[in-house]
Amino acid sequence: MIAASLRCLGMFFVVFTAIASAQISSVGTEYTIALASAEHHLVKVKISLPAGASDRELQLPVWNALYQVRDFAQFVNWIRAEDPSGEVVALRQINSSRWQLQGGANGATVEYQMYVDSFGPFGAQFNPHHAFFNLAQLLMYPVDARNARIRLHFEGVPADWHIATPLQADHDEFVAENYDRLVDSPVEIGAFHEVNFDESGAHFRVIIDADFVDYDAEKIIATLHKIVSGAISWMDDRPFDTYTFFYHFPRGPAGGGMEHSYSTAIDINADTIRQNLYPLNAVTAHEFFHLWNVKRIRPQTLEPIDYTKENYTRALWFSEGVTSTAEEIIQLRAGLVGETQFLNNLSGQISELEHRPAHLTQSAEASSLDAWLEGLNYYRRPERSISYYNKGELLGFMLDLAVRQGSDDHASLREVMQWMNANYAQKGRYFDDSNGVREAGEAVCHCNLRTFFTKYVAGTDEIPWDDFFRYVGLRVDEMSIVVPDTGFLASRNFDGPMAVVAVSPGGEAERAGLQVGDVVTEILGKGASEESQQRLIRLKPGDTINVKVKSRRGAERELRWKVVGREDKTYEVKDLDRVTPEERTHRVAWLKGEAEPVSRAAK
Repeated sequence: MIAASLRCLGMFFVVFTAIASAQISSVGTEYTIALASAEHHLVKVKISLPAGASDRELQLPVWNALYQVRDFAQFVNWIRAEDPSGEVVALRQINSSRWQLQGGANGATVEYQMYVDSFGPFGAQFNPHHAFFNLAQLLMYPVDARNARIRLHFEGVPADWHIATPLQADHDEFVAENYDRLVDSPVEIGAFHEVNFDESGAHFRVIIDADFVDYDAEKIIATLHKIVSGAISWMDDRPFDTYTFFYHFPRGPAGGGMEHSYSTAIDINADTIRQNLYPLNAVTAHEFFHLWNVKRIRPQTLEPIDYTKENYTRALWFSEGVTSTAEEIIQLRAGLVGETQFLNNLSGQISELEHRPAHLTQSAEASSLDAWLEGLNYYRRPERSISYYNKGELLGFMLDLAVRQGSDDHASLREVMQWMNANYAQKGRYFDDSNGVREAGEAVCHCNLRTFFTKYVAGTDEIPWDDFFRYVGLRVDEMSIVVPDTGFLASRNFDGPMAVVAVSPGGEAERAGLQVGDVVTEILGKGASEESQQRLIRLKPGDTINVKVKSRRGAERELRWKVVGREDKTYEVKDLDRVTPEERTHRVAWLKGEAEPVSRAAK
């Protein structure tokens, strides 16, 4: 009896200990972000850790949003920790972005101050105008509790400012099931304009940070109705109830969008959207489609996310590039572009690829793998690299046509995406990079796509455009034209500055003093931005170009020179000399983004 009683007591102790441990582990990490000084771009972060192991490690991500290591620890001014009684707890720095908390068994509070002034959808910024946070750039996570439940609170928010985020609200706090969900949820804090609408059974929030005179909210909402409806119907799926669009329309440099599972953040220059909504429509359609492709239809090589180093993948040609393919299809379905503009855009993409000599030496998969080199000026030179966005978009269209031909128009890219959504995303599985895409394509077309993926995805064979386009009564013509030659090539690495990556030897730009490595601050009297290239394209031979640049030593100078003309090749997608009725039927289906032609479906 005594032995049995002791055994029961021991069992009780084990059960009690297990329950207590479960209760402790269910108490997650709590964060408080205090808006400390808008003028100096300073925030203070407090992390409240529950009782746990005595020694614990805290990690601040080295990358977020972009496939670029940016090491946000450079902005940590100081850090300290104390236990629940207020006693100092030792913090030992392990490397530039990781700290070890020593003596936190009873819980601890960690505080640190950060400088945040990185503008754009990929950054974290706090100033007198507003705050916009990609939270992975601010918040360290306890390595042993990355999957624990999280609470987030903000302090020091001005009385006339509001908070918008896709995170679930709980009174004056926000909650997330884990760290990954937390940092996939951007936050806008300020006196923004909010408009709500419902479409396709879902609720949409539109958060706009801009001067009221710089945009027309009614036109934007009307466009959003069409985009979200077109995308949801194309995928025949809606994996959310509420979705948030964050828009910033600054009057200075801007450009780009960042996808999230339940939201997107988009920056476009105010002058640009006043003139034409097409750039806004295009980036919105792209980022919205990412809620499927990349956020849910996801390559295995991107999982789990490693916040301490690069996540290499060969699938960005699909995750990013084919999202651009879908972007064009969605705009067609929504009636935002017509066939002429659609084919002109396609012609431009072909010309861009053909103008980069590296398309003969770097594959779409290799370009995906090398995404982490995009921050380096030399890598972006035309002879060194191609864009997985550019070639990926073209591969998306070619895959669409290959699947259509292989299935006699009974399947298309739409069925490929829906198959991947059903067999990967909705089952919580990840696909095997290009092999997973090929598997999906072959499953819906019941044809062999090995040659396609070997030659054009993994390889660097020239894409035989006419072999694909002939199915829809089109061909690609190569033409010689005289184009304006500015004498230099500059590119901008996402939220980084625009830098000169090439200068034509002996050209007017070189004679004016332009050098590789110069940072371009102004082009044609306006701040260097994503829109600068469009302004340069509109120049004519004989026009004067003026740029302001900073050298590596920081000295700013203004340069002027004449634009010259040079002969170049361009590529145009156009009708075959004789388009058969069958080819026109195939084209109708292709332009609708649907698998089976209307005429055949009616039979």
